[in-house]
Amino acid sequence: MARDRWATFDCYGTLIDWNGGIRRELARVFGEDEVDERLDRYHELEPVLQVGGARSYREVMTEAMRGLGAPGGEASGLAESLPSWEPFPEVRPALEDARARGWKLAILSNTDRDLIDASLKRIGVPFELAIVASEIGSYKPEHTHWASFFEETGASRERHVHVAQSYFHDIAPANELALRSIWINRYGERHTPPPTRELSDLSNLPQALDDLVAA
Repeated sequence: MARDRWATFDCYGTLIDWNGGIRRELARVFGEDEVDERLDRYHELEPVLQVGGARSYREVMTEAMRGLGAPGGEASGLAESLPSWEPFPEVRPALEDARARGWKLAILSNTDRDLIDASLKRIGVPFELAIVASEIGSYKPEHTHWASFFEETGASRERHVHVAQSYFHDIAPANELALRSIWINRYGERHTPPPTRELSDLSNLPQALDDLVAA
């Protein structure tokens, strides 16, 4: 409904500790001494593999691990580990508070249905819907996730806020679409143009959402 207030979220890096999950698997496969270099390289490889949207996220992760030099039997381990990745500690209370204030919640994620379902169970808070890359044939920062969201929900752009950690994947395209956004800047990055709001984590998210869109 047009009068509903909607908050859309990226999942990995925003709600689920994506870097922590990848880092643990890279340390297991390559050793602790090589983790930082391999993690930086992973961040370079993944967006290239997502271009065109033909690969599932499981395939993207597996190909990225092969690109890092993982032995054949280890290439699928990263995707297999994803369902065990934990949410950041402030996520569940923040989302519960947002729901209590009347916000509807949706996920816009560069992932697969089975992986997002596992992560949503970890988070433990209901979402109205989740739009995933492998079902729409497109990865953020392309705009297809947002187009699919507005088409499916009929949400008002004036009563919507997008919440995400990745400037490249989420905040930049939200700016391009002239959408309100809250950047969860966990790592103290600096980019322009700025988001509508910036927070270091989700602890103060419910109030920030209310400040942007009144009930």
